[in-house]
Amino acid sequence: MKENRFDEMEKMGMGTKAKRRKKGGFKTMAGMMALCAVLSGGFGFAGGYLANALAPAASDNLTAPLLPGTTPVIAAANGGTSSAVERVTEACADSVVEIVTESVSASNYLGQYVTSGAGSGVIISADGYIITNNHVINGANKITVTTRGGQEYTAKLVGTDAATDIAVIKVEASGLKAAQYGNSDTLKVGELTVAIGNPLGSLGGTVTDGIVSALSREITIEGETMTLLQTNAAINPGNSGGGLFDSTGKLIGIVNAKSSGSDIEGIGFAIPINTAKAIAEELIANGVVTGRLEMGLGLTEITNYITAVQSGVSRMGVYVASVNSTAAQQAGFQRGDLITAIDGTAVSTVAEIKALLKNYKVGDTITVSVVRGGRTGDLTLTLQQVKASDSLDTL
Repeated sequence: MKENRFDEMEKMGMGTKAKRRKKGGFKTMAGMMALCAVLSGGFGFAGGYLANALAPAASDNLTAPLLPGTTPVIAAANGGTSSAVERVTEACADSVVEIVTESVSASNYLGQYVTSGAGSGVIISADGYIITNNHVINGANKITVTTRGGQEYTAKLVGTDAATDIAVIKVEASGLKAAQYGNSDTLKVGELTVAIGNPLGSLGGTVTDGIVSALSREITIEGETMTLLQTNAAINPGNSGGGLFDSTGKLIGIVNAKSSGSDIEGIGFAIPINTAKAIAEELIANGVVTGRLEMGLGLTEITNYITAVQSGVSRMGVYVASVNSTAAQQAGFQRGDLITAIDGTAVSTVAEIKALLKNYKVGDTITVSVVRGGRTGDLTLTLQQVKASDSLDTL
């Protein structure tokens, strides 16, 4: 296959990236009193009827099903009453953890510096496996996990999958409270949902409730198109990676996104647990999701003029931010290359590139058209299997 080289081209620099009353009346007091008696009797009957209709049946105790075909996960002590949200919270809150990350960044002005991030996670095994979002821990050099009881652990990365935004981390512990998996395939719109997480990165253990607002929403996040659950439970930054539970306390989703804006309210999303569970199990077994392929490139998307100026480029589009594999190096990619097409199909976003790559398999060869130094040429790249993530070391 033809392969053009760019030895004579200048390398492009990339910057760093450091929501009537009616008149009339009664003519006699006697008539008024008689009417009041009738009305009071009528309202008394109606009030009693409504009270009886709305009151719980004698059999509505805490061991009765919350929904047809379901069973509560716990019962309140001493035979008292409590809401479904309270019961779910008592049963599940210990399974949700706070996550704080530290990453080393670089700047032309500040040199190297440490940035912090925060999110949530859900314990899925008593010996310390925790599921969270890829975007929560992506790029982290250190991950600290704090349980509801205040115990802190340094976590190691087991594996990540950007395509589903799932990651698994591990702490050295035993006897942890693991969440119980539900079945996201049987969910119905209108069912109760309870979200537990660490909003704003400082309010761990926060509980919000809502319903399943919609099923199978196709949402694109950071270039990846995902099929997600929609809920109106309040979701805020820091909730990512936390749990979404049903009325029986079963884990039905991993929270990962919300729609934001001054005119948007009550639109949050979660990865269905049937998807998340399968990915987590493969990450634990293999460190990667087998069959996932990669270009071996770190890509960044320039979408506006200001960012283009800050990055020192003149065009919007997808640029190579880093060359991360031997195959990409051998193909001749350089930091700053603008990718314009793959096998003749024009691309201008990361999402478009990822969508095209779904048509290939590991070992396939593609032709990538790039612009460098004002000149256009083609590079030939062999697609590789995504590599297992390295365990994180403490800073």
